[in-house]
Amino acid sequence: MSLPDQLNVALKEWHIVTGALANGRQMILLRKGGIYESSGEFELEHRRFILFPTFVHQKLEMLKPEVRGDFQPRAAEPETITLEVAAEVTDIIQLASRDQLRDLDAEHVWTPPLIEMRFAYRPENPLYLLIARAYRLSSAVTVRNTPAYAGCKSWVPLEEAIDARGATPVIADDRFEQRRRHIRETIAAAPA
Repeated sequence: MSLPDQLNVALKEWHIVTGALANGRQMILLRKGGIYESSGEFELEHRRFILFPTFVHQKLEMLKPEVRGDFQPRAAEPETITLEVAAEVTDIIQLASRDQLRDLDAEHVWTPPLIEMRFAYRPENPLYLLIARAYRLSSAVTVRNTPAYAGCKSWVPLEEAIDARGATPVIADDRFEQRRRHIRETIAAAPA
């Protein structure tokens, strides 16, 4: 897969996590929403998107100490948002147990309470791990954070499409495939 020339939808994600994807520290996301069943398989609404950083719902105690220095406490979302990273989901994996994520601790910036919260939230719905390939846009784009982007929703249609031509992967192809394989094998080997 590769990115299209333009992207007109964004996935809202914590600013810290967006940064971890942008610098290659992390290449996984956790989701319960934004997924639907089609032909007996689970799919995302969008596999390629812009990452839309959010600030208000981030919790310092849910982040590992190594990334807390980038934490920006806010009572409200900022008036403008800088979009600089696109992503493409390569794998969608339904998680069966917390052990699967415990064995992937080095692959993310979350603390155990966040993992527990994600599993416990709407326990009747499965938790999915998404392996996402991040791309740095050739030019960052700053957008007004309009009311259309507000609220608790995963996906936001962008008022103007973002040019993704020239976007470059933040992790080299061979390293990405190595880490992707490690993540998949670790999940498969963990007790369900």
